[in-house]
Amino acid sequence: MSDSLTLATACAKYANEIQAEAIEVLDLRGISSLADFFVICSATSLPHLKAVSRDVRHNTEEETGEGPRSSEGEASSQWLVLDYVDVVVHIFHEEKRDFYALEDLWSDAPRVELEFLSENASN
Repeated sequence: MSDSLTLATACAKYANEIQAEAIEVLDLRGISSLADFFVICSATSLPHLKAVSRDVRHNTEEETGEGPRSSEGEASSQWLVLDYVDVVVHIFHEEKRDFYALEDLWSDAPRVELEFLSENASN
């Protein structure tokens, strides 16, 4: 059983590997009882949304042994949610992400620095 930070980081890593965009990990510990972390990312099309969800689910389970306890949404809704209990992954189409603005709603949540994103930015 993985700790919630390891699980959130794995979800973000696999979203990054399939080119999800604007990946953010919000640390909700001490702020909300809803979850420890939100992983939020964007997809550029409906097929990309499905692919991000599929790869995050499959690769995270292979690495950590953890699968989502539930999932919500259809690609046509432009918002998919993978619920790992302590980690909730939100995969948005770009337009829906702007509309719901979860980062603004949770603006008091610290952002987790993801080393693999820093490495990509410097390459």
